[in-house]
Amino acid sequence: MYKNLAAALAAACCFLSSPFAHAQPAQPPLRVGIVYVAPLGDAGWVHQHELGRQAIEAALPGKVKTTYVENVAEGPDAERVIRDLARQGHQLIITPSFGYMAPTMRVAREFPQVRFESVTGLQRADNVATANARYYEGRYLAGVAAGRMSRSHIAGYVAGFPIPEVLQGINAFTLGMRSVDPAAQVKVVWLNQWFDPGLERDAAMRLMDQGADVLAFHTGSTAVMKAAQDRGRMAVAYHSDMRQVAPDAQIVAVTHRWGDYYVQRARAVLDGSWKSTDTWGGVKDGMIRVGDFGPRVPRAVQDEVLARQQDIAAGRLQPFRAVAADVHDNQGRVVIPRGQALDDGQILRMNWLAEGVQGRVSP
Repeated sequence: MYKNLAAALAAACCFLSSPFAHAQPAQPPLRVGIVYVAPLGDAGWVHQHELGRQAIEAALPGKVKTTYVENVAEGPDAERVIRDLARQGHQLIITPSFGYMAPTMRVAREFPQVRFESVTGLQRADNVATANARYYEGRYLAGVAAGRMSRSHIAGYVAGFPIPEVLQGINAFTLGMRSVDPAAQVKVVWLNQWFDPGLERDAAMRLMDQGADVLAFHTGSTAVMKAAQDRGRMAVAYHSDMRQVAPDAQIVAVTHRWGDYYVQRARAVLDGSWKSTDTWGGVKDGMIRVGDFGPRVPRAVQDEVLARQQDIAAGRLQPFRAVAADVHDNQGRVVIPRGQALDDGQILRMNWLAEGVQGRVSP
């Protein structure tokens, strides 16, 4: 009897230990959607976010399924696309453009179970997080490089829209340039477009005709870099390394790194820890990097820029701190008193242009 009982128990144990006894229904992958404001290319703003999407796929194989929609204009088109992604079952939607902020908020109210990452947006909700990078830190460093390389003491700056993020970049670039060349001037052309290669190129040509021998830009294509290459001038690459289109013109690149953040946020949705947060990372956090110097940049200039990058990472250097003297805007008003620094709130509300900038906040 006991022998038969032992055999029965052994059989039961074998049955229970079979893979079928513990089989669980497979969890469907997390669906992640991302919306791109311009066509997907080999460099630029959209390219850097595409690298972030690819990082999610690489870090979480089998656990995520990502899709993207490219060249979506800000406004009604963006709202339609974001809503379609939510209706299709995407549980995490990333909207990386300032003009996507309002459409994201409207769709988020309709789909409270969906999480949204509003990149460069300012408005949050329980299911909407905001994230941005301290681009101005890289801009300051690029200004140092541009100041060392310019011979005309004039830089041209092709800008999209006069929002605080862009003003921060222009001002930090100017302060960095004037930290090594007090006579430097920065001429600004506003486009009221994020992506229009033809307009970007025309603006770059106009600025070079006005004496600019170095260029910077806050737009989405490589057109400014190509214009500088064609004219034998120099330029600062933005978003991505652009030496493939401007091998001789590139001074340095200010690159944005979104992969770590996107992977972290996708993991948080998967493990249930996602919360609405506000992230503003910079050099210290690995979200901004300056490097990829061009062949015309002397080693001494490269070393100087990289040393200042380390200073920013360590907190020893803050682009919007007035150290030796007051910082004025280009109307003569004191905007940063000597010995003081702007806090994050003041930087985020920036609505002035620094001394040395030739231009106005309103185009």
